[in-house]
Amino acid sequence: MDPASSIFRLAALVWVVIFTCDNVAVRTVTFVTASALSPIQLEKKALINTGWWNSSFWTTDHCKWEGITCNSAGSIFELYLSGYYAGFNWRLSQLNFSCFPNLVKLTIQFFALTGSIPPEISALSKLQLLDLSSNGLTGTIPPEIGNLKNLIELNVGSNSLIGPIPSALGSLTNLSNLDLSSNKLSGKIPPEIAGMKNLTWLDLSNNNIKGSIPGEITELSRLDYLDLSSNKLSGQVPFSNEQLSSVYIVRLSPNKGLCGGNFLDLPSCDTTKPATLFVEIFLPLAIVLSVIVFACLLLAKRYGSVYKAQLPNGKVFALKKLHTSETEELAFIKSFRNEAQVLSQVLHRNIVKLYGFCLHRKCMFLIYEYMERGSLFCNLHNNEDAVELDWAKRVNIVKAMAHALAYLHHDCSPSIVHRDISSNNILLNSKLEAFVADFGTARLLHAPIQLAYTMVMTEKCDVYSFGVVTLEVLMGKHPRDLLSSLSSSSDPKIMLIDVLDQRLPPPVDRKVIRDILLASTISFACLQSNPKSRPTMQYVSQEFLITRKTPLLTRAALRQLCRMLLKLPRTFRNWAKLALLALCWLSSPKLWAIGLADWAVRNKRLLDCNTEFSR
Repeated sequence: MDPASSIFRLAALVWVVIFTCDNVAVRTVTFVTASALSPIQLEKKALINTGWWNSSFWTTDHCKWEGITCNSAGSIFELYLSGYYAGFNWRLSQLNFSCFPNLVKLTIQFFALTGSIPPEISALSKLQLLDLSSNGLTGTIPPEIGNLKNLIELNVGSNSLIGPIPSALGSLTNLSNLDLSSNKLSGKIPPEIAGMKNLTWLDLSNNNIKGSIPGEITELSRLDYLDLSSNKLSGQVPFSNEQLSSVYIVRLSPNKGLCGGNFLDLPSCDTTKPATLFVEIFLPLAIVLSVIVFACLLLAKRYGSVYKAQLPNGKVFALKKLHTSETEELAFIKSFRNEAQVLSQVLHRNIVKLYGFCLHRKCMFLIYEYMERGSLFCNLHNNEDAVELDWAKRVNIVKAMAHALAYLHHDCSPSIVHRDISSNNILLNSKLEAFVADFGTARLLHAPIQLAYTMVMTEKCDVYSFGVVTLEVLMGKHPRDLLSSLSSSSDPKIMLIDVLDQRLPPPVDRKVIRDILLASTISFACLQSNPKSRPTMQYVSQEFLITRKTPLLTRAALRQLCRMLLKLPRTFRNWAKLALLALCWLSSPKLWAIGLADWAVRNKRLLDCNTEFSR
């Protein structure tokens, strides 16, 4: 054999051992050069080979590079890259996945990645979070992703992926978040998706998915968010009213071929029996004829009175009836008709259900779901009831309001503005779960929300009211004094623990504390004087869903909150930043330390307050 040729082959094999992290290759080749590289060094070599980091970093500890987080042993467990780098033509295949046996979180978003998702990504056996959203990825979704058994969150939305959804994804039994939206996926929704028993978030919107919605999807009992909109789905929606109302946010339109009667503005599948006739005429008539009304006046509203009504079978309803004198008043009649119109169009688990109504001139009444515990206002202003509303229940009340308003503003067509959100119009059932009620002053926005700012009343009015009620829930009373003190002082030193309802012991559960801090931070963003600077209820709702489906807030979510806080008026910003700093500490002590140091430079006078708060 030619000596020169032998030397070349030897050199080639050494190169393969050094720069390839395949476990088999490492075990079988015994060159001394390869054994000199530890697993940690192999990780660093793999990072350098991508070309994604400037060469000036190569001689430093890779655990300190931008976007890299290592465990105590110095092995990479999180890779987070986010930023717009157009023109670099970076590919995911440049990352040798087999070099990262301890990687738990992989986020590469807004990174201008091109090419396909390599099937070798299945080598990341410990991966729990995979976010490749908002890139330029093409090709199909490799079925090998189904081998990532520890995966909890999978997001490849906003790319140009094609082909069908792999049925192998159904084997991801630990998955809670699946986002394949805004791609070019085709084919049908695989029935194997029912295997994801822990799924809480499913977004397949803005694709070219055809066929019917598989009945197996109704087995996903933990779903909080379902978006199948902007596809080419057809056939009957498989969900029952009860199943659909248990999901916080449901988006099925537009899908021209879908039908389902009263399901979210979809046409009825049976055109011979209009559902509206049953809801508006036959159902209320049947209830009225069989109702036994006990003389139990619950409360007097600004128009009409509400009674407790019970059927012979024991079923209890709330019956709202206009007084005879009020039926002569045009304003009362208009408000009554408006409430019937709005509630007959909505279906959400946190909006009080309307079972039927009668709008005859001589007899006007609405029949509602009965709420045993009455209004939130009454419960907060009764010491005994207020103590029963512990911190976990109060946080859930805030979340319920957020989800209901997000549905009204963004999932109804036309959008609905409530216009009278207050603690009096939030009702509680026997489990102290919250429901938005009283739609007498609600309005339909026939113009798109983004074009409705020229109107006197927009959804931003509901956002402001949500902020007020949220603080009322946390404080146990109306926050007028707090808002007044904040607006009159340019440098308020108010501790969150001091304004929380003193009738309850301080919260100790870490998750509850985080939710309280998030709720208080968002509430101040909702109270900005400029309506356009307030967040949308869709954003607020999704932030609460994010904290529910993941143990800690993602860095992206924290950055969004930080940007939101920067827009706050000076009088609100300092108090809200205290809450956000504590939130950062709960999610990442490292981020908290950076945030505290940065804030101390800009707010020296509040440093003492910060230090006290951090204890």
